[in-house]
Amino acid sequence: MGGKKCVCICPKCLPGWLAAFGDLMSLLLTFFVLLLSMSTMDRNKIAEAIGSLNGAMSVLEGGIKTEASPDRMQKATPLEQNEETADAVNRIASAVVEANEFIDSGGGPAITLQDAEEGFMVNLPASLLFEDGSDKLIGGDSTLFLKRVAQIITQLPQDIEISVRGYTDDNPLKMKGKFEDNWQLSAARAITVVKELVKNGVSPRKTHGAGFGEHRPIASNYTEEGRIKNRRVEIRFIAREKDSKEKAKKSVLDSGIGKDTNVEIKDF
Repeated sequence: MGGKKCVCICPKCLPGWLAAFGDLMSLLLTFFVLLLSMSTMDRNKIAEAIGSLNGAMSVLEGGIKTEASPDRMQKATPLEQNEETADAVNRIASAVVEANEFIDSGGGPAITLQDAEEGFMVNLPASLLFEDGSDKLIGGDSTLFLKRVAQIITQLPQDIEISVRGYTDDNPLKMKGKFEDNWQLSAARAITVVKELVKNGVSPRKTHGAGFGEHRPIASNYTEEGRIKNRRVEIRFIAREKDSKEKAKKSVLDSGIGKDTNVEIKDF
């Protein structure tokens, strides 16, 4: 009545800050829905992103790998893994290691197994195969190594092409007899190695030779060490084109060759 206080019997309300928090969450949700409605989802770009991760980490078997085309646009191409090919590469790596053990005892340059854009290659110093200015095989350990490589090549899939390429340094020939210049010498050396591979069972239909002379050095010709590196013969293992639009890439060295052996693997 007159002197008594009124007692509120209304239900207890939620705290005031909770209402402001709810409004904030609603606004944020509206904002993200608006962003999503304004964006576009490109399936090809998502596939490229997944392919890039797969190519960089090598964690997904049978995934896709991206490569840059001349117009700087990325395209996702299948990364084919073949157990038969990987086994052959392991055997080549083993042959390289064994050959380098003999080479190290003699103090000569080493054979290397290198990853290349179109596959992989074996890099042979010219001094292991030929005398200075000659295209005749020295014989011995180098001939045995080529024979072993040829036996492994015969077990590779039919879509692998073997490209043998000869190179020299930029020093002119000391005696111009059989060869007029380094170009002819490098080509003759490549053909000699091709014939040796064919002699040991490699099909002539899947191999060829080419000479580049001094025109594609991998080191400086101003030092003797660089000239030794430039005088070389490369045996490249290349996947043939399946059609005119897409090239099948086989980077079989992604399997980890070189991590547990003494094979030197370089980016090419």
